[in-house]
Amino acid sequence: MTSPDPDPASTPGLEPGGGVRPGDTPPGEASTTEAISHREAAPARVLPFAALGAIGVLVLLIVVFFVARAIDLL
Repeated sequence: MTSPDPDPASTPGLEPGGGVRPGDTPPGEASTTEAISHREAAPARVLPFAALGAIGVLVLLIVVFFVARAIDLL
């Protein structure tokens, strides 16, 4: 495991000021996922389908309302 901030004095390939030479790969950083001991469950996919269904029903009701108003005006 690498440290989050490598010591510039002991990191090979760094130029003065902390930059790297063109073509060199910068030093690696610590991963934020290394400390996770288990995989997290994926979020439920029901909510997006329910939201889309509710929006569809709402749009359908609005269309029916305006069609009924248009027929009433004729």
